[in-house]
Amino acid sequence: MNKFLVAASVAVTLCSCNLTDKKAETSTINPFLTEYSTPFGVPPFDKIKIEHYKPAFIQGMEEQIKEINAITMQRSMPDFDNTIVALDQSGKLLRKVSAVFYGQNSANTNPEMQAISKELSPLLSKHGDDISLNPQLFVRVKQVYDRKVDFDLDKEQTKLLEETYNDFVRGGANLDAEKQTQLRALNSEIAMLQLTFGQNMLKETNSFKLLIDNKADLAGLPASLVASAAEAAKADGQAGKWLFTLQNPSVMPFLQFSDKRELREKMFNGYINRGNNGNEADNKELVKKLISVRLDKAKLMGYDTYAAFILEDRMSKTADNVYDLLNKVWEPTLVKAKEEATDLQAAMQKDGVKGKLQGWDWRYYNEKVMKAKFDINENEVRPYLQLENVRDGMFYVANKLHGITFEKIENMPLPHPEAEAFECKDVDGTHLGVIYMDYFPRESKRGGAWCGTYRSQSYNDTERIAPVVTIVCNFTKPATGQPALLSVDEASTMFHEFGHGLHNLFKDVHYYGVSGVPRDFVELPSQVMEHWVLEPAVLKVYAKHYKTGEDMPTALITKLDKSGKYGQGFVTAEYVQASLLDMDFHVLKDIPADMDVVAFENASMSKIGALPQIPARYRTTYFNHTMGGGYTAGYYSYMWAEVLDADAFQAYQETGDIFDQATAAKFRKYILTPGGIDDAMDMYKNFRGSEPSIDPMLKKRGLK
Repeated sequence: MNKFLVAASVAVTLCSCNLTDKKAETSTINPFLTEYSTPFGVPPFDKIKIEHYKPAFIQGMEEQIKEINAITMQRSMPDFDNTIVALDQSGKLLRKVSAVFYGQNSANTNPEMQAISKELSPLLSKHGDDISLNPQLFVRVKQVYDRKVDFDLDKEQTKLLEETYNDFVRGGANLDAEKQTQLRALNSEIAMLQLTFGQNMLKETNSFKLLIDNKADLAGLPASLVASAAEAAKADGQAGKWLFTLQNPSVMPFLQFSDKRELREKMFNGYINRGNNGNEADNKELVKKLISVRLDKAKLMGYDTYAAFILEDRMSKTADNVYDLLNKVWEPTLVKAKEEATDLQAAMQKDGVKGKLQGWDWRYYNEKVMKAKFDINENEVRPYLQLENVRDGMFYVANKLHGITFEKIENMPLPHPEAEAFECKDVDGTHLGVIYMDYFPRESKRGGAWCGTYRSQSYNDTERIAPVVTIVCNFTKPATGQPALLSVDEASTMFHEFGHGLHNLFKDVHYYGVSGVPRDFVELPSQVMEHWVLEPAVLKVYAKHYKTGEDMPTALITKLDKSGKYGQGFVTAEYVQASLLDMDFHVLKDIPADMDVVAFENASMSKIGALPQIPARYRTTYFNHTMGGGYTAGYYSYMWAEVLDADAFQAYQETGDIFDQATAAKFRKYILTPGGIDDAMDMYKNFRGSEPSIDPMLKKRGLK
């Protein structure tokens, strides 16, 4: 993505209103065009309407271009303040509307917003290119960069200058006019293809429905899931039946518990064939076009592959380094996965089921083997993981580590009626920021879980502007009147996204241009938080039975610990396969005209000996992390960061206290606060004293 485009994505929108009329009409009533008069300055979600977005986007782009012109037309010699800082601070309105639009378009979208996205996509792509390819602006930036020793810059200012100059170079500023024209066209096409991929995926996920009208077909399913399916059917106009969907809280427990093998097969095939059904939302040709256009851009920029272009400013630096890590993990993972497959095949035969273990059997028989080996199953654990208690548990961990507190805010504008808002205060009682929590799936929300900001941390002169953070999940929604009981995976997901939230809350930088960190470093703060989820000292605080209030029994905690590494062959294989698939697409030096992306995926998995029962966590046609942008040639980042997080948690363990505040203070100072001011590996070494070892990660997963 063009870094000079302050939108959260280059895919944006426009409604069908008349620009000239609306601009005058909304100048006094459009919430984006005035200061927010809300608690803590959060967006006034209750007052923002569809028709407000387009005028604000248009005016935001116009204002930023005026600000850029003011930089390039001044007669003063270029210096750090009048060029670099002025550029960094430009686009305030565009940044403001983008944060809200993209947050809502992911968590609470509708056809109008999606139409707006497609309409604005080429306009925002052009806007970003108009800045990054502005020759007069680049001349001024380069003059400051070439004379940087003449300015008395601190470390943060130096980093901003270097990042700004490098962003121009990577944005095509050194290309000739003809190649810049080609680059503009490629950027616009990539933006539209990525946007369309994501919209197709949402359509495919929402379109599949498994409707059950025979109660016998519910055999094995937890009562809570059955109740939720009954409510889903009623909402769909099918009262008296049960509706299951491809939303994770529906499809995953169905595959895990349903005794009906033929129905598991139907759900499984629906899930893994999203975007591959030959309909209007089919993504195969789109993916082929997308990877081809990305490669064209890389070659235009002087790189052999798109991965080479992308990885240059990541921690990994090269594709060889990525493959080296993934291959080191894959070898023991495949051994472990084969061992697990043997166990599951035996359990299946014991049930009298003939034939080979299939993908739709894996989760079901893994649950049975877990029960046999460790006398534990998910339904035994869920009653102790009530959502509100898990949430309070992660707040407890943050308080024990950093002294911060969270207090629920009532009468607050919310991004969705189901969301909650909390104020975060630092150890001295000062306001750190606001954090929203949005827990349950809906058709207007994309799948997965994520953390974003409706306002990122910044400065207004010397005043720190506190962030407004949002954590969005898709947990199992309870039936009316019932509590939300999470799985261990869902509890881990909440802690994970909260780690991103802490990163946003603690960040303290003066310039937008140094606020980000490399993609393969950004998962460190989130993944390290997962280590506390099942720590006995933490479970004793939050794992209370939802009916009796009793603590999770010590015997059950022990079972969780003993069983924790079982199944890691499957989990790790899913992840590594997706990471390798992502890389394999983006290290290509040529895209054959007759390329079949599904056949390419099959070949990619075959060459590493992947088990057919374990598809990649994300198959090509619904791999939104890479094909939708964001983690392109970067899905490996979770594994890369896991090497860091396992080593980092060991730092706490070495003190004998997982809540050691001195270690937490170092983690906050060197990892969570500096944004991208320091080199990522330098940040880690400042915290840990040395580069990380891969051994703690392999041991954590039971692979060593």
